[in-house]
Amino acid sequence: MAELSELPLSARLFLKGYRWRRNDPVPWVRPRPLREAKVALVSTAGLVAPGQPPFDDGVSGGDWTYREIASGTDPRTLIETHRSKSFDHSGLAADANLAMPLDRLHELAAAGTIGSVAPRHFSLMGSITAPGRLMSESAPAVAAALVADEVDVVLLVPV
Repeated sequence: MAELSELPLSARLFLKGYRWRRNDPVPWVRPRPLREAKVALVSTAGLVAPGQPPFDDGVSGGDWTYREIASGTDPRTLIETHRSKSFDHSGLAADANLAMPLDRLHELAAAGTIGSVAPRHFSLMGSITAPGRLMSESAPAVAAALVADEVDVVLLVPV
């Protein structure tokens, strides 16, 4: 994560004037013990699996859509389409596990640290400056899919 002082002047000015949204109240439930939990990942790295369309860089305010990533997807095949120029993308190019740690999650399941890995995970675009449709359309759809998959714990991997 970049320090504010490391960002270009245009990004610093944008962030200074941006109206951040609040989510009140923040929903919270006490999950079952991790060794029994089904775990899913939600990343904001703008990752797409082979054959999926990239996130649309031309959408004003940011592409609010999401992509399902099957649990068995090899992270080396994921393609990063994040629109932000405010961070170094080379780490994600070298290892998508940094933003969608599927290999690590499967290792945790194999070791008995978590109960199981969810059948699908989700990738969204970070750097959404107009999150209205993300909040009204994509977030509820992703949440409904996670509920349908009987996921107990979701790990958010912000980028």
